[in-house]
Amino acid sequence: MNMQQRGFTLIELIIVIVILGILAVTAAPRFIDFQGDARASTLQGLKAALQGGSQLVYAKSSIAGEQATAAAGDATTQVTINTITVETDFGYPDAETMAFANITAWADVSDTDWDLTVGDGGSGNPAAGTNAFTPQGVDYTATTADACQVLYEEATAAGDSPTITVESAGC
Repeated sequence: MNMQQRGFTLIELIIVIVILGILAVTAAPRFIDFQGDARASTLQGLKAALQGGSQLVYAKSSIAGEQATAAAGDATTQVTINTITVETDFGYPDAETMAFANITAWADVSDTDWDLTVGDGGSGNPAAGTNAFTPQGVDYTATTADACQVLYEEATAAGDSPTITVESAGC
């Protein structure tokens, strides 16, 4: 009997499906980086919180007439938000005196989600006047290609606003 075979046999079909499954399981994570994308999106959310919060502090400083004054460490450059005293530098939150207690008051940022590295220019720290916010468990790095952080650089002159930068290449 002369039979012509058409199509795949059941075994050939199963082998092809198994091979495609193995390829999908090994290749998909390389093309789809959900964790990195999620961290980068979280950094953008933190940037927005810091921008909005710093504008709130600036508004309170402007009402008090302190928006053109450099940080002095006394009541002339401080505003109170939710019973927390926030030191200001030209009306915006002062980076050198930041702590999570006052950041929570003006930006609603929690130390359960974020680590704060206060810049003092020392080895392994951001420059003075710049603070780094990193997701819990991620360390600050000065190498932009490895960074997963938000940098808050305080205002340096009257009329300037703080510079808030997202570095997400290392997420």
